[in-house]
Amino acid sequence: MGKEALPVKPIFLTDIRNIINSARHNAVRSVDYCRVQMYWHIGQRIFEEEQQGKERADYGTYLIKNLAKSLEPEYGSGFSYRQLAFCRQFYRLYPIVNAVRSQLNWTQYRLLIQMDDPDKREYYELEAVNNGWTAREMERQIHSQLYERLLLSNDKEAVLAVARKKRVPQTPQEIIKDPMILEFLGLERKAEYYESDMENAIITHLQQFLLEMGNGFTFVARQKRLLLEDDEFFADLVLYNRILRCFVVIEIKTGKLTHQDIGQLQMYVNYFDRKEKLPEENPTIGILLCSAKNDTAVKMTLPEDNRTILAS
Repeated sequence: MGKEALPVKPIFLTDIRNIINSARHNAVRSVDYCRVQMYWHIGQRIFEEEQQGKERADYGTYLIKNLAKSLEPEYGSGFSYRQLAFCRQFYRLYPIVNAVRSQLNWTQYRLLIQMDDPDKREYYELEAVNNGWTAREMERQIHSQLYERLLLSNDKEAVLAVARKKRVPQTPQEIIKDPMILEFLGLERKAEYYESDMENAIITHLQQFLLEMGNGFTFVARQKRLLLEDDEFFADLVLYNRILRCFVVIEIKTGKLTHQDIGQLQMYVNYFDRKEKLPEENPTIGILLCSAKNDTAVKMTLPEDNRTILAS
């Protein structure tokens, strides 16, 4: 009788899968980086050739157009006039090849080189590397004006210092955006929503929601039960932020914010500070996610030194 086949151990199978997936990922990254390097060198060569005819104002335009006519039939649309113009701009913005990051692909660099503001360009470049953004996620953050939203409550140097990893965020305002853009929830345009509709949509798109919230967020609980004597209360969402080292309680309000909503959230924050928070952790943050708010009402309802309750 032949020997029976032994079952593959799960941990062994997992190890082999990890090796295969890692090799495939590295192969794609290697191809992407080689492509970026190719376009950089093309841009460098175009720029050098262009400088030889610098006395002619339109020489660069004609040069690229004629080059595209020669290359495109042979190599395809990746060498069109527009693409070659991007190559030249790429080299001009990144004249040192060592400044080109291997973590970013050509699609991401195309998004970056279309930005006129160098600080804005640097911010998205650094954050894409720091957070491992795909090209699609990077494009979404740009179109939702992440940089501009952070500047509404922070100064430019502080925002760039965090992206450069020269400082750690100290306040919720440095991480949490106001307003938040939640188009990925896929909710239809309706006059009214129940809070449960939005909560369900957030849970369905949890990864994207955590990315929109900011850096360092992890999921803790949904409809967290809080028992105060004989009364039950339920916090909509509870997160934890590893950077700020604190709990984050989120209440969803689809109508206009009221002072009663703020008072309820303050109670939840107090509960977590007194019952859940460890001594070495920082005070709990409360966020009211609402469709409309009155900033003056928020300020008048909360203490002047409030740093833990936010409405977005």
